[in-house]
Amino acid sequence: MSNSHLIVVGSGIAGLYGALLAAESGMRVSVVSKGALEQSNTHFAQGGICAVLGPGEAAPGDSVEAHIADTLTAGAGQCNKEAVRILCTEAAGDIAALERFGVVFDRNSDTGRRALGLEGAHSAARILHAGGDATGAAIADGLISAVHDAVDLGTISILEHAFVLDLMLRHGRVTGVSLLAPDGDVQKLHGDAVLLATGGAGQLFEFTTNPSVATADGLAAAWRAGADATDLEYFQFHPTALAVGGNFLISEAVRGAGAVLRDRHGERFMPRYHHEGDLAPRDVVSRSIAAHLISIGAVAGETVFLDATGVEAANGAGYLARRFPTIDSTTRTLGFDWTRDWLPVTPAAHYWMGGVSTDLKARTSLPGLFAAGEAACTGVHGANRLASNSLLEGLVFGRRAVQAFLTSTTETPDRSDTPVAVPALAVRREDIHAVAQELQLTPSGAAEQAPPSREALQRLMSSHAGVVRDADGLRRAASQIATWRSQPKAATATGVPTLDVQAADVATPADARSAAEFENLLLAAELLVHAALARENSVGAHHRSDFPEPPAAGRPADTSSTAGTSTSGTALNPSHLCTSLPILESETV
Repeated sequence: MSNSHLIVVGSGIAGLYGALLAAESGMRVSVVSKGALEQSNTHFAQGGICAVLGPGEAAPGDSVEAHIADTLTAGAGQCNKEAVRILCTEAAGDIAALERFGVVFDRNSDTGRRALGLEGAHSAARILHAGGDATGAAIADGLISAVHDAVDLGTISILEHAFVLDLMLRHGRVTGVSLLAPDGDVQKLHGDAVLLATGGAGQLFEFTTNPSVATADGLAAAWRAGADATDLEYFQFHPTALAVGGNFLISEAVRGAGAVLRDRHGERFMPRYHHEGDLAPRDVVSRSIAAHLISIGAVAGETVFLDATGVEAANGAGYLARRFPTIDSTTRTLGFDWTRDWLPVTPAAHYWMGGVSTDLKARTSLPGLFAAGEAACTGVHGANRLASNSLLEGLVFGRRAVQAFLTSTTETPDRSDTPVAVPALAVRREDIHAVAQELQLTPSGAAEQAPPSREALQRLMSSHAGVVRDADGLRRAASQIATWRSQPKAATATGVPTLDVQAADVATPADARSAAEFENLLLAAELLVHAALARENSVGAHHRSDFPEPPAAGRPADTSSTAGTSTSGTALNPSHLCTSLPILESETV
């Protein structure tokens, strides 16, 4: 086993936890992070991680079965039930392992037991938190410290500020990665398997809670190598990002503690739209905000407000600062006293339920490639992720990926649950050109006027592929993306493909990385838009104003066969939607 080498790409909870378990199992492990280890969505997570703990520690009346039911309900009937069962059943064991690696969760001062919070769409308090509202940072810091200890022991090596460009293939098997080193050189890192744990793609949209590194790098690399992807139309928008100060997230746990949404008139409007009111699932709250602003004749840029003043009044002076210290500090820095002021909030891109298709053991359709965390689609989240299930999914399936790799090195693996993509809803490259012709976009038309840039792409996606979508907007987005992706790409000194950029503009490794990130975002946008066009109904986080009805009872959510790990997800395969980028540094022999 000591000769087996696992390459882990990403430094969030799935990657770091998987790396530590692999090292403990005797593997050689390399962790590749395109920034510092701390730069991950995990580090920014506020609310917590959910799990039904053992007897005497779980909330009264709570059960694993209740957690399963809540997850399936939030997923709008689109979850893989077996994946959900695994997630909820195995949660407590992985929480204990986190604590073994040094993560310390908040405890009740009176009982000494781990404190449990309530969040939207949960039927019981089962959210563990650390540092009040700094759970992600506490988890990341604990795992990073454990990884550094493993580095000192020589069982893990770390490559920070190394940008993975593509996967390397040999005889159809993933054998490593090509990467852009900090000095600008393109290097190859060989291994026996790769675990993709690269996070999501929040940078597709103008308003996002994600850090700048969330540019779909893992999904894009996997797609170019030939891996399947599933459920890409399902992108969750968190309803309460602060509307000033860089879209800072106001955790759902604040509403769980009793905060409510109000409009400019002071009306608490969510009970109009859902029986659970302010604790309705995130997709419902985000759409309700958009609908309510229209109903009151809101002007451009108008927001709604989060009112937490009642929480402070009910729990005594200083409660908000003690329970949510990060939010308290940030909002005060921005000029708000949320014990007295309402906070202006807006929906912001938060989490991509879709991703690289995996089976229940985190294996992808490519031998030697595993995926976990937000980069993967395990089928757990369905059409809408239940609050605080994301960190848990990274734990459970990061571990399962390592276990599957261990098994593959000692015996012939059982591939009986490997996902197989079904092409019925896939969209081909020629369909993109047909859309452009239909809209009569000439060289002087809309598709040619906007120069390619991350900001232009974000505006396009926010306008046409955001909280509410329709066919016309999605086709316009598809046409514009096709125009940008069809432009000639200049090869730089580093070998990184770019859009129409002069070599002088890509003179530094940072420029080359930025160009590669934009290519990945363009590809991710193309895949999302075509998945959204293919699903002609509304379910979970995918809402079509031209097809507002949910899937008909008694049949899948789309008109095709099911695929991947989702019960009814839109599966895409690279052979069905051609892309213009080659597989860089591949070793196909």
